[in-house]
Amino acid sequence: MNLIALAVPFFLLALTIELLLDKARGTGFYRLNDAINSLNAGTLNVTTGYFTRFLAILLWGLVLEHLAIAEIPLANFDLSATGLAWWALAIVLWDFCYYWNHRLGHEISILWAAHAVHHQSEEYNLSTALRQTSTGFLFSWVFYVPLFVLGFPVEVLVTANAINLIYQFWVHTRFVDKLGVLDRILVTPSNHRVHHAQNAAYIDKNYGGIFILWDRLFGTFQEELDDEPVIFGVRKPLASWNPFWANVQVYSYLWFDASRTRRWRDKLGIWFRRTGWRPDDVELEWPRTPSDLDRFEKYDPPIASGARDYLLIQFLLLVPVVLGIGVLFARDGAAAVVVPCLWLWSLLFSLGFISDGKPVAHAFELIRLTLITPIAAFASGLPFALPVSAGYALLSLYVFYLCIFRNNKQEVMAEISNSHEVRHDA
Repeated sequence: MNLIALAVPFFLLALTIELLLDKARGTGFYRLNDAINSLNAGTLNVTTGYFTRFLAILLWGLVLEHLAIAEIPLANFDLSATGLAWWALAIVLWDFCYYWNHRLGHEISILWAAHAVHHQSEEYNLSTALRQTSTGFLFSWVFYVPLFVLGFPVEVLVTANAINLIYQFWVHTRFVDKLGVLDRILVTPSNHRVHHAQNAAYIDKNYGGIFILWDRLFGTFQEELDDEPVIFGVRKPLASWNPFWANVQVYSYLWFDASRTRRWRDKLGIWFRRTGWRPDDVELEWPRTPSDLDRFEKYDPPIASGARDYLLIQFLLLVPVVLGIGVLFARDGAAAVVVPCLWLWSLLFSLGFISDGKPVAHAFELIRLTLITPIAAFASGLPFALPVSAGYALLSLYVFYLCIFRNNKQEVMAEISNSHEVRHDA
């Protein structure tokens, strides 16, 4: 049973409630472009996971088969008192390994390159919880190997992972204040807000998934301070709404430095050194400007109102497509969703262009609707794919015309009219 898949409707419901609460109270915790980008990154994580998640399961299975020092029977994990104790032990041990995975994900450059995606949002709300990396599968599995060496069944630990991730969803909110004694035991919204901060007082703190006790034990705990408001985001801003760039940004920085430093030990070492470290020769020739939080401004490029409307409409159309691909994957496996995922990724790419206000955004969207969409429908071989895609493309083109070209024309005419009125008044 896929607990995370079962939790998705509740995630979306909670997110919707929080969004409505934000609007009703005027708190400004949500921005359309930021929230859509976080959800797009989450969509990319889920859909690329269809083709990558097998790696961890495969490797864990090999460890369990060949390196386990014991074999803990799956039958131990029932709903009896003893069985629940076994479940609790698995969940606690998984969270302990998660702490070290998470902590080293902030302290080692190549691991941070994968994890940074989750921290790039400059807002903090439930959509941020769904903003996940698509490259974490490369290394994160390593940190849980000791549990398989101990002989825990794969099914149990996969469930413990799901419970850990589901728990972490609710702590990504600003509507829950401090919770007293719970803040001393569990990861709570207050504790996790600290973790997402770029303030000097907060940075690299509070790594626990469920329990904050690990941070207290290993010296990485920091309480949220009343006189130090959290500034969310990362020191090197993403400055883009493209979920693909979000996943490769830090890798690109590391490659830039590795390819330009002269010493081979630095070319290799930079990937595994402490985050922020740079070779002396690279730092000398290509210095980076230190971040100045006193001048920090959120990334928020202006786009026309029509483009915002079109962006929202396409995003709302994306949601049932993602759910449909998930059902198709569950029924027929990864091979059946290759083409639908490629089409979906082209949509995510286009939404990023539109959100960023890129000059190529409109051209790429027209190519996606008139060329990529019918080709993908034909290549998928799915029943009714061609008529459905044709209807989608025609409807999107009409909405595109209304939101982009017609809206832009009206805005230009309004500006001309206003300028005439100004000259007449003068």
